[in-house]
Amino acid sequence: MIDPNLQKVGINDLLELALTTPVKYYDYRLHNKILSPNPLLEIEITGEFRPGDKVWRVGAFAKNLSLPVELLFFNVTPYHFYTFKKGRTLFAVGKIQHRAEKILFLQPKTLPPNRVGKIYTKYKIDLDEELFESLKRKYLTYENLLAQGLPKEIAKSLLPIHYPDEQFLKGYFYYGDFFGKHLEALKFIEAYRYLKLLKAKKKEFKARCQISNANPLPFYQALPFKPTPDQQAVINEIIEDLSSSIATRRVIVGDVGSGKSLIMFAIAFLTYPKRSILMAPTTILADQLFSEAKKLLPSFIKIALITSDAKEENLEKFHFLIGTHALLYRELPETCVIMVDEQHRFGTEQRDRLKKIVEDSKGAPHFFQFSATPIPRTQAMIQSALVDFSFIRNAPFKKEVETKIISKDDIKSLLEHISTQLKKGKQVLIVYPLIGESDRVGYKSLEEAKEFWISRFDKVFVTHGKDPNKEEVLRKFRKEGNILLTTTVIEVGISLPKLSTIVIVGAEYLGLGTLHQLRGRVARSGDKGYCFLYTHDPNNPRLRAFCRLKSGFEVAKLDLEFRRAGDILNGKDQSGRLFKWLNIANDAKIVERAKALLFLP
Repeated sequence: MIDPNLQKVGINDLLELALTTPVKYYDYRLHNKILSPNPLLEIEITGEFRPGDKVWRVGAFAKNLSLPVELLFFNVTPYHFYTFKKGRTLFAVGKIQHRAEKILFLQPKTLPPNRVGKIYTKYKIDLDEELFESLKRKYLTYENLLAQGLPKEIAKSLLPIHYPDEQFLKGYFYYGDFFGKHLEALKFIEAYRYLKLLKAKKKEFKARCQISNANPLPFYQALPFKPTPDQQAVINEIIEDLSSSIATRRVIVGDVGSGKSLIMFAIAFLTYPKRSILMAPTTILADQLFSEAKKLLPSFIKIALITSDAKEENLEKFHFLIGTHALLYRELPETCVIMVDEQHRFGTEQRDRLKKIVEDSKGAPHFFQFSATPIPRTQAMIQSALVDFSFIRNAPFKKEVETKIISKDDIKSLLEHISTQLKKGKQVLIVYPLIGESDRVGYKSLEEAKEFWISRFDKVFVTHGKDPNKEEVLRKFRKEGNILLTTTVIEVGISLPKLSTIVIVGAEYLGLGTLHQLRGRVARSGDKGYCFLYTHDPNNPRLRAFCRLKSGFEVAKLDLEFRRAGDILNGKDQSGRLFKWLNIANDAKIVERAKALLFLP
């Protein structure tokens, strides 16, 4: 149990105390060498104040260095004239600069010698410095760190950060920050503590049903194509989940077009004759999944579509229910498996509500979530302390999408490209950052730009996220449209097999993950696709890097390098910073070691 005084300032456990590091160190002892940028010098004033254009200069001799120095003052007061008077010897601290053969001592101030210390950030509630130091010495010990399960070398490397010795200070002042094994220790403790908290948060429930000896071969044999090795590997993991007495919670992550829907139908097949439910974020996507399921699943599996428009009355007679959030408002029959497609489109409350509708004293359903937003390997390893992960990395067919940055000068060639594609029977998507006029971005909005396109091309459709008829517009466009003007409402969902080109206006305003999702809408039938990033900033480093990457997993890693990672433990969004020391994009080995120490899969 941690001391209440520490809890008051937001330090709730020993590892959090270990991560509460000084923001700065100072060494005000006399040395015969310059060991830090702000050393203490014993100086004898040898000259008078000499005024200059911006600074006043004073000659002096640093006794501990046995070298002449020149004192520079930027703001001179009567105090300076009195204190730094010729003939006086005093101790002073200031910034050192080497200029030609001179050593400059900038804005020195007098201090008593032989002091070594640390400066901490301000706490939420003020805590007396002496009290804090005494509490830290009480709790933050080598033995207590080992009792937390930390490796010996991690504990040994951490302690000098809080109780600095000569060697640590020398290295700190040389590197200007934490370095080497000390920085590694902070990273490890940060990962270890977070994973430990996640592990404690993970709950296990008895599975409502166990399916032993599930055989996917009849499902594979009835398909008009062969599943990819990645799809088969994920299905094998799911077979193990279904046979467990503990209700699984698995996230299946696959790039755009990687064939996640086949996994959903395989789960429904393996679950039969027990029931499975699949919730999709939109009616149009639920319709699409329903149509595909009817084609790929055998006729003895009875499938129902549940949306605000399609309302089956007797759900007991169906084995596979596919629906939208309308499922949340129905009395659902006993169910073995719950699936949620595009899980990030639903809130945690909605996903949990669906699961709880079919939970009872017999247990919880197996729960599978699907995401087309790939995450970096390190982030997945961290989250796997809470849920299991499966990855589909390879698409069923090779897809070629040319990604190019364009600007105002390229409009003529863009119009020619669009005309060529339309003559080939292809469709074009143009995504705008905003619906209406705004001063926030330097681009035309959807409403402002639509006349430009309507006056030049036939069969131009327009919709956006706030359009109550957006799903009907998308259906109509898929059948008969040439150009669709929209916002990022098109990011996930509808399949547009004839879509060959996407133009993203103001691309720099979107996250790389969103850009990749949008790019994934094109070339879904195997033909070549085109993604144009329209921007006023053609040298934007994010966009230039994005153009070089094809895999969503590579894009996700790059995205992490350009933004901060969100907090899955407390549900904070992506704008909050989760780790101070650990770099999720690059520190996979540290996370692996922390997981192994905690016996996490």
